[in-house]
Formats: sequence, structure tokens, C-alpha cells
Amino acid sequence: MTDAAGELPANSQSPASLLRLWAEIRSRVFAIAACGLFFFAGLPFVPRLGIQNDEALFAYGVFPPRSGAYILHAAHFDLPIMLMSYVGALKSWIYMPLFGAFGASVWTTRVPMLAAGAASIWLFYLFLHGVAGKRAAVAGCLLLAADPIYLLTTCFDWGPVALQHLLVMGGLVLILRFWRRRLELALAGGFLLLGLMMWDKALAIWSLAGFALASMLTQGRMIGAAITPRRLAVTLSAFVLGAIPLIAYNLQMRAATIDQTVAYDIRHIPQKLRVLESTADGSGLFGWLNGEDGQARHAAPSHGVLQRASAAIASLTGNPRRSWMLYAFCAALLLTPLSRGSERRAIVFAMLAMAGAWALMAVTANAGGGLHHTILLWPLPQMVMGVSFAAASRRLGRSGRPALAAALILLIGSNLAVLNTYYATTVRNGGAINWTDAIFALSRSLKTHPAREFYCVDWGIMGSLHLLNRGRLPLLVGSDELSRPEWTSEDRDHLAAMVSRPDHVFLTHSPEFEFFPGLTARLVKFADTLGYRRETLSIVRDTHDRPTFEIYHFVSADRPVSGPSMLP
Repeated sequence: MTDAAGELPANSQSPASLLRLWAEIRSRVFAIAACGLFFFAGLPFVPRLGIQNDEALFAYGVFPPRSGAYILHAAHFDLPIMLMSYVGALKSWIYMPLFGAFGASVWTTRVPMLAAGAASIWLFYLFLHGVAGKRAAVAGCLLLAADPIYLLTTCFDWGPVALQHLLVMGGLVLILRFWRRRLELALAGGFLLLGLMMWDKALAIWSLAGFALASMLTQGRMIGAAITPRRLAVTLSAFVLGAIPLIAYNLQMRAATIDQTVAYDIRHIPQKLRVLESTADGSGLFGWLNGEDGQARHAAPSHGVLQRASAAIASLTGNPRRSWMLYAFCAALLLTPLSRGSERRAIVFAMLAMAGAWALMAVTANAGGGLHHTILLWPLPQMVMGVSFAAASRRLGRSGRPALAAALILLIGSNLAVLNTYYATTVRNGGAINWTDAIFALSRSLKTHPAREFYCVDWGIMGSLHLLNRGRLPLLVGSDELSRPEWTSEDRDHLAAMVSRPDHVFLTHSPEFEFFPGLTARLVKFADTLGYRRETLSIVRDTHDRPTFEIYHFVSADRPVSGPSMLP
């Protein structure tokens, strides 16, 4: 048996000890295989989709001109603290040396988050091993590694969620180590990571509240006995140290995080339940992450062994879009009476933590309705399934392990089949407009464009270009005034200054892909009243021949008309 951090037992030459050592090594091999499965299953997705605007948010804290909700200005350096009122700059700090050493690309953006996801699976194994044993830990981490939504939300990390999973699992592992060995250094480390989790994204309060509720209801008496003034001081100090950038921001900005995020609305609970369901069964990203059949001008043929194999498997399996995990979770709940002692407490703990966190999501206005929110409940469902299935398998005696292995193979296969459908569909149809690979062609075309300033007239352009060009493009928001129902004289003066120079270049989506339809039309109409007409410089298509972006500027109405260029 191992402790919470997974140390092997002391060396011994007895047969029983050797058997335990072999069982421990074998379980670790399975856990390492789960981490490898997750990482290498994610790699084929990395270059398939364009950088999405929210995915690129952290780059505003990496490349000058740095911007965000809270920036500390030093003599020769701007230090990002908060990117938004509830999103901190922790990821920006991590990527400053990464991008400095390896450059900014789709690979350097996504592979580190895949690695963080694989590490979170290993930490989940250690945590579950400590509370429910080897069999539950192996089952749980294998189910987590194959989960398509966990993998895709981590790889593309527009939530952001990857660091949230890594920090919470690291914190729980260290706190469990304290629980087993009473090491106050582990206690401090655990709460430091939870504080960093709050800085990374203040919505972590959902998960932390759920864990606090579950801990008090399942271990309240033992927690009370373990608390001393010294340990309470260590806990609070470590947590505050991790969250101090968030705290400093709110002290400076008069509790802006609370003011801008804490609001309640129960009207959308049914819709949030549907999102939770689509997160559990793996279907929630179809059509949002990738293009659907019929949307592309032409479906791309499969090239190479991997793509052809993926297309063949998708055809053979019927292109499944829903896994069996929701059914498996329900089965795990029904099998809970077969668990005993610490196993049952682990299941109850996970269910209480999940219920508490989701309840906060459900009643929070303008939040909790996206997959990047519901996935924050993971890996609690896998904890329930891993512990329950492991407990049930023990009740079957010698046939328990083969039965558990068969169930895991079926469930993992179901998950991987859905993941393969995502990949095959993405290869065939490309990304949805959020994730269009035309952003790469747009980025390349602007690097040598002799523009004085680029105005982004629609959402979904500026952040991606800022990352891909390392902040070197003179990008400006061009939609603020256009989004207002009425213009002030200052608004009109600013718009007139925008359109009056031919070296002011405007970037937008083509009409069929606009996020905020009508902004370009409104700008063109205004420019016409000043004697300027729109001149299209180029149209940027994605690799599936969809005209995705338009580049244009304004010239005097009496200037001869020239045709646009077409960029693939």
C-alpha cells in the first residue's frame, strides 16, 4: 500500500511484499499509460484548428503592448496581474519564458497545456490511490484520460481550464499527504496551489466551495480534531500568498471581481443541465469546435496513414457523437451500495463536491452555461466511477478483475470513438468560425502589409493576431463606437479619423461569418457620408475554400476601383 503521495513500500524480501511491490509497479504503469494516451491522443488535434480569440487571451500579458484589467507599470517593464476581473495572468507568466525560448506558434501554445493535462491525470491517480486504493485509481485515471471533452478543452484551453485542473489536483494530493503524515509543509504547499488556482481564475471558488462542503460533511469531526492555531495560520497564509495578485487587484479596484461576477439568475438552469449532459456524453463541442458536413465548400480528402485510419474507423463505428459515460456514471451510482468504508466515503465526497460546485454554477448569472465551466467539475465523475466500479469488482471475487477490465475497455473505446469522430470531422470540414485556420493566412498576409494601423471591426480576430505576431502588429479595436446605438460627437470624430486615411486598414469576417453582423455595413455607410468608399484589398479563405476574412480600407469616392486579391 502507498501513502497519499504514492511512495512505494519499504523494501522487503518476503513473497507478500514482493507481490505488493509488483502490484504497485503494475498500477503505476497503467497510470503512466493513461497519461501517455491523453498526451499523444491530443497531438493530432494541435495543428488542425486556428488559434481562437479566447484561447489567445493570455498573450495580452506576454507580448507588449501588454493590456488587461490590472497591469503594474515599472520603469522599463509592464507586469500583468489580471487579464480580466476574474482571470489572472498566471498563464501569461508561465508562457513568457516558453515563448521566449521556443517562439509563439500553435505548437508552443497548445503542447504545454496538453502536458499540464497529462500531469493532472497523474496527480488524479495519486489522489485516488490515497483515498480508495490502486484499482480505483487505475480505473479512474484511464476513464479521465480518454474523456473527449476533458482532452479537447485542455488542448485548446479557451476556458481557461488546464491550469485549474492541474492546480486543484496538485493541491488535493499535497493536502492528502498532510492528512496522512501531518507534514505542515505539504499543507502549506497544497493551499498555496489552491490560492494560485483562485488567481488563475476566480471562478475556482465554485470548485473550492464544493470541496469544502464535501470535506466538512464527510470528514468534519476529524478535520476539527486536526486544526490547531498554527495549522490554521499556515493554511491561511499559504492560500493568501497564492491568491495575493487577485487580492491586490480587488483592493485596488474596490472588489471588482465580486462586483462584476457575483450575480444570481435561476432562469437558465434547464439549459445548464443540458450543457452538463453534453459534457458528460462528449457531444457538446460538435459544430462549435469543428465545421459540420455541408458547411465547407469542399470536404478535404484524408492524407497520410493517421487521417485515412481515422476516417475508416469513423465510418466503421458509425461516426458516434455520444459516449457511454453518462450511462456509466448512472450505473456507478446504482452500484454504490456495494462499496464499503473509505470507498463509500470517497464516492459521497465526490458527489457532494460535484453537487456543491454545480449548484453555484447553476445560479450564477452569465456563467456556468458553457462546457468550459462544466468541465471544471472533472475529474469528480471519474472518481465516482473509478471507486464504484472497483468496489463492485471486488464483490465478484476472481472474476472481478476481468469484469472490470472488460467494462473499462468498452467505456474507453466508447470515449475514443467519439474523440475520433471529432478528429475525422475536423479533418474533413475544418474548424468552425471560432477556430478557423484562415487566421494563419491572415496573420502571414499582415506581416508585410504597409498599414499604419489595423482596426479589428469584428470579434474573434485581434487576440489571435496579437499572439501569432508576438504583439508586433499595430492592432486596434475598431468596433467600440460601431456597437453603440447612438453616437456622440466624439464617436463621430473618432470614426472620421479612422476612415480618412488609406493606410488605416480594417479587418473583419466575411458577411456569412460575422459574429456581430452589421458593423462593417454601418461603418461603410458612415464613410459614404464623408465622401469615402470601401475598397477591398484581399479576401482570406480557409483551407476548405470558405471566404473567411476581408481586408479593406477607405479611399476617396472618386478614386478608380481596383479588385481584391484572394489569399488561401
